[in-house]
Amino acid sequence: MVKVVHVSDCFLPRLGGIEIQLAELTRMQHRAGHQVEVVTATPDSTPDSASGDAAWAAAAGDRSGGPGVPVHRVVAPLPWELPVHPRTGRHVGGLYAELRPDVVHVHVGAVSPFGWAAVRAAARRRLPTVVTVHSMWDPATCAMYRALDAGAGWTGWPAVASTVSEAAAAPIRRVVGDRVPVRVVANGIDTAQWRPVEPADEVERRRPGVHVVAVGRLAPRKQPLTLLAILRAARSALGGRVPLYATVVGDGPARPLMQRYLRRHAMTDWVELTGRLDRDRVRAVLGSADVFLAPATRESFGIAALEARLAGVPVVAYERGGVADFVVSEKEGLLGGSPAELAAAVARLAGDDALRGTIAKYNRSTEPVRCTWPVVLADFDELYALARLRAGRSAP
Repeated sequence: MVKVVHVSDCFLPRLGGIEIQLAELTRMQHRAGHQVEVVTATPDSTPDSASGDAAWAAAAGDRSGGPGVPVHRVVAPLPWELPVHPRTGRHVGGLYAELRPDVVHVHVGAVSPFGWAAVRAAARRRLPTVVTVHSMWDPATCAMYRALDAGAGWTGWPAVASTVSEAAAAPIRRVVGDRVPVRVVANGIDTAQWRPVEPADEVERRRPGVHVVAVGRLAPRKQPLTLLAILRAARSALGGRVPLYATVVGDGPARPLMQRYLRRHAMTDWVELTGRLDRDRVRAVLGSADVFLAPATRESFGIAALEARLAGVPVVAYERGGVADFVVSEKEGLLGGSPAELAAAVARLAGDDALRGTIAKYNRSTEPVRCTWPVVLADFDELYALARLRAGRSAP
């Protein structure tokens, strides 16, 4: 058994990618026998969020309530309940002294002031530390971390880094060189949750034609307008030979822009924006999908694409993103390098029943082993052992 203290700027009841993945990781580690606690700067109630045990249940995809993982909230009275604290080092350092973890596991995005302050506090105490980067570092982010290293020397701290895909690992390795080990540990998923319950030919169709589905937050970095442009180009390329319609699941600040785009290009009769759906309803949408489209160019992993792949749906995505870790072109889907190539891939799958069927059959009959929870937990256990070695600690 290992005592792990997870630290993250954002956590439940906020419902985002990092928050949900971290909630599931702590739940699975708790089940595996580890002693797990969470430290976060997120208050216990936020606008547009679940609360209490309901948030744990929503994140875990079940109705069992909280997983018995204590959550310590280091919260400052800031506008908009921002997940930061002006004295993170002092407060989190005090928690380290109280909790006495075997390993500190910090989860960060592109910019995570609370998380990085917690890493520094752990380094000062020579605590074994794993830092998981959940985002893709662009050139500006890489330049920022090089500058921070020049000032704070963070690559000299006794920490181990991980990220969720080879695409996300590459820019980090260019920044840290051989000073910090960088490992790839995939996001974990309960594969049984997303397997199709019925044979594909018995699923009730929403309407005649080929059904394209996209799932994700409707935020600018997810390129929702590019998504609509790809759908429009794919339908145009088919020239009416194959009816094409689409469902976009999710909500966010870009939704009004998307609605205007749909009206301007007369797409409202074949593209539906459903808003946010719970997991059962997402599974139902994927059950009638023929193609899944992931349009974001800088996707560090792509959990929604993985869910679609497990549901047996051919995936169309960028070849340079994290989706390429579990989708091989012509095998689990089709990958491209530009919006035009993604549109061509959607049109090709829509017009080729045999190819679409072959990929769907393969996806239904196999699973990406690296993303299963037993493998993910074992990978993190190895990282925890490496972190202890770098910090000069023996095994717990």
